Amino acid sequence: MTSLLDGLLLQHAVTGPLEVSYMDTGPQDGDPVILLHGWPYDIHSYGRVASLLADERRRIIIPYLRGHGGTVSLEDAGRSGQQAAIGADVIELMDMLDIERAVLAGFDWGGRAACVAAALWPERCSGLVSVTGYLIQNISASRSPLPPATEAGLWYFFYFATERGRAGLEANRREIARVVWTRNSPEWAFTDDDLNLAAAAFDNPAYVDVVIHSYRHRLGLAAGHQRYAELERRLESAPAITVPTVSLDGGADGNFPATDGRGYSQHFTGAHRHHVIQGAGHNLPQEKPEAFADAILEAELLAKRERT
Repeated sequence: MTSLLDGLLLQHAVTGPLEVSYMDTGPQDGDPVILLHGWPYDIHSYGRVASLLADERRRIIIPYLRGHGGTVSLEDAGRSGQQAAIGADVIELMDMLDIERAVLAGFDWGGRAACVAAALWPERCSGLVSVTGYLIQNISASRSPLPPATEAGLWYFFYFATERGRAGLEANRREIARVVWTRNSPEWAFTDDDLNLAAAAFDNPAYVDVVIHSYRHRLGLAAGHQRYAELERRLESAPAITVPTVSLDGGADGNFPATDGRGYSQHFTGAHRHHVIQGAGHNLPQEKPEAFADAILEAELLAKRERT
């Protein structure tokens, strides 16, 4: 299937500390869906998903997250990688595009941004799709160890906590992504072309700062930016997500094993459905685009049922 992203021109919107680079496709009068990529990935995770949703007459907005692609940091706050920042970015982009409400969908960092936005601004979110469920970080508990097998898969958390790790990311952006992709999605036969396409987004001048700050902040090793202090305070309580939600786990995720969803279901107090997508790893929208697009339509259906 061809991608709707092929040949599209990037658009740009200034949103406080950023100039966000994004793609906007599908019918402009369609119900809006915002697709949020993870790390170390980029907007091309959503090429086929965008095509499927456009066929359903949805308007699809796919921004480069801060530090990625053509998204430019205009001030110091734009180099923060903390969870409150990436969640606020979603709402600020919606404001600039005059979008009152949208379905938010994402995986990895993008799933976290969507969860933060849905939790703190539920009036702006008509539905949520999140891979690996409730992704708002409990930073106060970050010093508690996880099982060793899990810790081993999160090697880059600890690597990036060091200056050696910062230098390594600066020098080896593409090859670090290859290692993470392989571990995250052991059944995904991605190609060098796939990797090269995504890796172009890592040339952003703020990339290393944003990534390093993200991983240090979540471990309590770096302070957050004052601009996001109040939002981070609100996230400390693990706020419930009240909007209709479909959570997805990849049945072949090498780092985050699939669950039945019960471990985080208490955080979703609105309508909630959970599915395990067999054969999918962590980059679920690129690996199983039909399942991801179906989840967005399911979240819309849950929202419609709630309204009636």
